[in-house]
Amino acid sequence: MISVVLYSRQDCHLCDQAEAELASLQEEIPHNLVVIDIDQEPALMKAYGTEVPVVEVGPYRLKAPFTAEELRMTLQAAVDRERHIHSIDQAGRDGTLEYGWTITKADRFSYWLSNHYMSLFNVFVIIYLGLPFLAPVLMAYGAPAPAGLIYRAYGAVCHQFAFRSFFLFGEQAVYPREAAGVQGLTPYGQATGLDERDVWAARNYIGDSQHGYKIALCERDVAIYGGILLFGLLFAVTDKRIKSLPWYFWILIGIMPIALDGFSQLLSQPPLSLLPYRESTPFLRTLTGALFGLTTAWFGYPMVEETMADTRRFMARKFAKVRQERENRLAGELPGQI
Repeated sequence: MISVVLYSRQDCHLCDQAEAELASLQEEIPHNLVVIDIDQEPALMKAYGTEVPVVEVGPYRLKAPFTAEELRMTLQAAVDRERHIHSIDQAGRDGTLEYGWTITKADRFSYWLSNHYMSLFNVFVIIYLGLPFLAPVLMAYGAPAPAGLIYRAYGAVCHQFAFRSFFLFGEQAVYPREAAGVQGLTPYGQATGLDERDVWAARNYIGDSQHGYKIALCERDVAIYGGILLFGLLFAVTDKRIKSLPWYFWILIGIMPIALDGFSQLLSQPPLSLLPYRESTPFLRTLTGALFGLTTAWFGYPMVEETMADTRRFMARKFAKVRQERENRLAGELPGQI
């Protein structure tokens, strides 16, 4: 026998009508009816508040308004589907139904995660972006050992070239190569006395009390994760209602600028030297990185929310069904015990 869930609420004429129509179909298409008052579940209220009555039977869903014939056809489709599944794997199906009436720790964790995942994402990005800023602070206050651990850890994911990094506590916030042509700033080679072509020296140069200490992520990476964090915080405070950025805008605004800036620089310098020599500026690296991070989060986070919203709705329905089943059995309406 199929199970039918009717999402309803008090003082809803259409809900009462739908329940009556389901009762009239009971003899023709036998089914177990579970009526769930969405006012008792905030997640269901948010999902169905303007759509009740909503009828769910298996994978099929009807939202108001619907006719009695549409309801009958939906129930019949569910019966046909159940018969087909039954013929394929009776044992497996029985196990699924039995599991469906049990709330596990995994269910509760899934429901919790679906409600709090953005907080976890944002905390992770804050920590990941914050530690590189902590490294120069530790250096400035005489703690080179823990600062060195941070530099080494982030050195595995970032080139950390001093001429493409931000500095704290120094004369300048950046020390670009002379080839970048940034006016009003002392170039990296002149400021440090190091050869601007020696990338290993630039990677290992952390800074000093005069020039400051570099952040453990390069300018572009700082901007990328800063953009991700900015959108993540905005997405959270707007209750995750921002729609996903269209993929073509993501490519046009997020990917193309950073690709053009990065690859034109890479292909122009040794050992490739396929284009006229070019060194990007701190402004361009920061701008393109921020656009990439912001649009990537804008493209991806709303899609994650769609999946998490489905999980929230599924788990809320499951909890409500189990509670209804428990109440029915305690009342003696159904045999057995939970």
